[in-house]
Amino acid sequence: MFKIRERIEADEQSALAPYACKSDESLGRIHRETPHPYRTAFQRDRARIVHSAAFRRLDGKTQVFLNGTGDHFRTRLTHTIEVASVARTIARALALNEDLTEVIALAHDLGHTPFGHSGEHTLDRLMRAHGGFNHNGQSLRIVTLLESQYPRFSGMNLSYEVTEGLRKHDKTLTAPDGTTHLSPSLEAQVADFADSITYTAHDIDDGLDSGLITAEALDEFPIWSEARMFAEREFRKLDPTERRGYIIRCIMNHEVEDIVINSAKAIKFARLKSVADVRKQKKRLIQFSPETRSGNAAMKKFLYKNLYYNPAVAEANQRGSAMLEALFKRFVETPSLIGRKASRRIKKEGLHRTVADYLSGFTDRYCIEQYQALFE
Repeated sequence: MFKIRERIEADEQSALAPYACKSDESLGRIHRETPHPYRTAFQRDRARIVHSAAFRRLDGKTQVFLNGTGDHFRTRLTHTIEVASVARTIARALALNEDLTEVIALAHDLGHTPFGHSGEHTLDRLMRAHGGFNHNGQSLRIVTLLESQYPRFSGMNLSYEVTEGLRKHDKTLTAPDGTTHLSPSLEAQVADFADSITYTAHDIDDGLDSGLITAEALDEFPIWSEARMFAEREFRKLDPTERRGYIIRCIMNHEVEDIVINSAKAIKFARLKSVADVRKQKKRLIQFSPETRSGNAAMKKFLYKNLYYNPAVAEANQRGSAMLEALFKRFVETPSLIGRKASRRIKKEGLHRTVADYLSGFTDRYCIEQYQALFE
């Protein structure tokens, strides 16, 4: 009854594509562990992410709108769950490993600061002389160092395939045996594109819900107008809220179909026979059609101008980032304020990096509370 893992692994070998990552072919963990009787390596990784403190804190971090400013606006956590859902759909359609794809999606934003990208830019500026800061690198630090779940090692000791997926922007990747390769697994590439699909569609949704952008303004973009016309042909008498929700659904469905069709063509053309063949590719094989890629770029440009940099959004996040900066400087001046647990890393990691690690884990609310306690 306890040989469930072996049955799942056998199912993967028969059902997944030859170039999909198989659980029993993982390149392993930094610290060797005995296989679990009824969970595969990637299923264990998923549980470690979901049960981590860093994952729970995502519920209190800004996606676009400051956390707590609206009942329906997405948080970093709800965004992450939506990314995981889209990622699994694409992976299933391409006969890839859904569990691995989901783990990477669930972990991809663990390193985000409070106050969204404004907070990230602030920490990067403050850390410029100390190696800089970006949320992708911070996600990797969390899973390999900062989370303390196990007494025998730091971090979560995740499978190589997961940490490889978090290094998605690295030009060269290094396997455990020291060999280098250019591309991550297809599962990692799918998680990356699922993030793009999700935040574009759902930021449109939140932007419309807030009133900061209008459906009329979106009509100049095919990504919106084509979905709107389809929705109106299908359902002529929807109220505005229902219509908007259906249009967003149509946008996401189109994007997922587009990426599945075009990625399948690229995979077939590359004649892949193994995961090793994937890693040898100079270009990523998960891809949109040129038309969809162009349409998404135009839409993102619009969202940056009219939503992300809208004063109603930007000013709130900038106020939060000012608090973040003040706290950073105070903690550097008085390291004892960050507590004994974090302070123990100063000798090895350096004062500024330790402070950045500490602050990046704050939720929006906790950052405001700490600022008020120290300065007000």
